[in-house]
Amino acid sequence: MTAQGRIGVIIRQVRNADAPAIQAIYAPIVEKTAISFEESAPDTDEIAKRIDAISSNYPYLVAVEDGALIGYAYASQHRARAAYQHSVDVSVYIAEASRRRHIGRQIYEKLFAELSARGLHAAFAGIALPNEASVGLHQVMGFVPVGIYREVGRKFGRWHDVGWWQRII
Repeated sequence: MTAQGRIGVIIRQVRNADAPAIQAIYAPIVEKTAISFEESAPDTDEIAKRIDAISSNYPYLVAVEDGALIGYAYASQHRARAAYQHSVDVSVYIAEASRRRHIGRQIYEKLFAELSARGLHAAFAGIALPNEASVGLHQVMGFVPVGIYREVGRKFGRWHDVGWWQRII
């Protein structure tokens, strides 16, 4: 799947060769923020393994502009029990220099089209709080809040809440 988004932005399926660019986007989020609860950034080999594991079962898309990968989004298993098989968790990450340009929305639009085509029913997003940009994106994309896990993660010496949002696909 390749699709033209905003002028010059192409949304396409992830490739293993994208691992270094994805790692470069994700590493500062892990190292400098509580947006991700990972405590150390995965290396490129680990990112490649994650790409293989996720993309073998779920859509995993990237946004490319002028040959540079500027963002990515994917769906993954929501829960292991069989009754959850029509639900997914979704994540989106955008390179710092490309934020606030609606890239996340573009990737999510393509991701949800693919999820719908696969017959999936509900998408869930867990957002470490506070994260006004992510909350805003998810609400614009039709997500509604369903609850908050209070003080569920500890990073940088303090407790963090995670809000959960849901969208029927």
